[in-house]
Amino acid sequence: MIVLALDTAGVDCAAAVYDSGRNTMLGEASDMIGKGHAEHLIGIVDRALDQADMALSDIDRIAVTIGPGSFTGIRVGVAAARGFALSLNVPAVGVTTLEVMASAQREKTPGRAVLAAMDAKRDEIYLQSFSPDGSALDAPRALSLAQAQAFAAGFDGEITGSATPLLKAGAHGDHSNNFPISVVARLGAAASPDAGKPKPLYLRGPDAKPQAGYAIVRRV
Repeated sequence: MIVLALDTAGVDCAAAVYDSGRNTMLGEASDMIGKGHAEHLIGIVDRALDQADMALSDIDRIAVTIGPGSFTGIRVGVAAARGFALSLNVPAVGVTTLEVMASAQREKTPGRAVLAAMDAKRDEIYLQSFSPDGSALDAPRALSLAQAQAFAAGFDGEITGSATPLLKAGAHGDHSNNFPISVVARLGAAASPDAGKPKPLYLRGPDAKPQAGYAIVRRV
């Protein structure tokens, strides 16, 4: 099975072409852009396909990161994935950024449970824990910093993600959120398409709020 993986959930805009039968990455492209995923994604996909020497018509499945992460970026990626899937008549699957982070950590520390934790700002943490075999131990959720610290204190395993310094005393080094596109591709190949079309995973509402004071009364 040939998988086209997409990630627009963070500062990167990335795509990869993966052959699950041979467990081989055929092509990868990624740019750290911060914002503007909608304008860059198609070009990134073209670069990954060119590197793999394949066309969109060769793709058997689409995989995409669904969050948590950038509110706008996630919408861009999910919309693109669903559009590609519809036009190619292939399934699309969603992969959470938390499971991507946990899987990447397990490659470094095999045999260990992993707590994926993202600093959501405003004294909130997005987190989810996973067993050593990669299965989820709980659902993705947003907790207050105090709640997350209490949970992490009783967790026996590795902690990964931008919230690590907030949850683990003495944590040093780079703990930025990282969603390797190769991991997205492998998880997407293993995911079941029976879960339905991918949709954004938002653990809280958008920061932007309508200004009620400037609302115009609708006259019928």
